[in-house]
Amino acid sequence: MPLILTIPDELIEAIKLPKERLESELKKEFAFFLYKKGMATMGVARRLAGISKWEFIDSLGERKIERHYSKKELKEDQNYAKGH
Repeated sequence: MPLILTIPDELIEAIKLPKERLESELKKEFAFFLYKKGMATMGVARRLAGISKWEFIDSLGERKIERHYSKKELKEDQNYAKGH
């Protein structure tokens, strides 16, 4: 079930973005906010943002948002690096 948020016209006008980019940029901002707060996984957040995994990871660095990295992911990366 989709959720529709209503943003008052005066707030939309106050946001300094071209109208044609407004929805996609707000989705990105919301996605990064949810990820940073631990309310969404990287997969969920990047799908909301409408960008690839690598674009999302690069944007995390640009925004100085720490990547959530579990011990399981670390072990998988270490095994991959060892060629196992």
